[in-house]
Amino acid sequence: MQEARIHVRSAIIIGASSGIGRALAKVLASSGYCLGLASRRGELLREVAEEIRSTSFVKVIDVSRPVEAMHNLRELIAEMKDVELFVISSGIGAINPQLDWEPESETIAVNVSGFTAMANVAIAHLEQRGSGCLVGISSIAALLGNPDAPAYDASKAFMSNYLQGVRYRFAKLGLPVVVTDVQPGFVDTPMAKAARKFWVASPEKAAEQIFTAIRRRKKHVYVTRRWRLVAWLIKATPDWLLSKLLK
Repeated sequence: MQEARIHVRSAIIIGASSGIGRALAKVLASSGYCLGLASRRGELLREVAEEIRSTSFVKVIDVSRPVEAMHNLRELIAEMKDVELFVISSGIGAINPQLDWEPESETIAVNVSGFTAMANVAIAHLEQRGSGCLVGISSIAALLGNPDAPAYDASKAFMSNYLQGVRYRFAKLGLPVVVTDVQPGFVDTPMAKAARKFWVASPEKAAEQIFTAIRRRKKHVYVTRRWRLVAWLIKATPDWLLSKLLK
């Protein structure tokens, strides 16, 4: 009698070495996923692979070098043979009230060019596959410009808008590919650099809520959920008042 083949779910996390990406790797591994772990820090990736103790593939990918990163991501997909879920979690940000060019340039290189390069490869694979899920870790910052970190907030707005466009593209093609825009508030990672922080979530709590959104095939999710209130307030507040509040 022929044995039934067991389908093993598979995912690639870009930015798996720390923060939300690392926490999400543990959540997905505990749920039986085979994982591709990618970031620019190979040593930390290998630590994650040891911690999760499940089938994993480690690939050093520096998204600030988009052409090389795209090649490396395609190699990782080929090594895994099939990938149904992509999570793009890599990102940087800096408080830069003087608008020094280097921090602005680095933020754009990673959060805009790097994100788009990784999304491009993921989209091509999912289109060929005919189904799956693409998740982008944006930010509540996408909803509002920041006088002290304009490149960061603008880069997150780019991500959210790009993900929406990709969602519409898959719908136009008639493909059942879910595109999820995750907009976290403050999460206890090095990325949370604001002077005033509130409702700070642990990476583990954020990862659990993101995984719930993935399982429910959500198009959009605030993390944690209470940040929906902040989003509503931002959208409802007149621009002249927001400019005063941000002084």
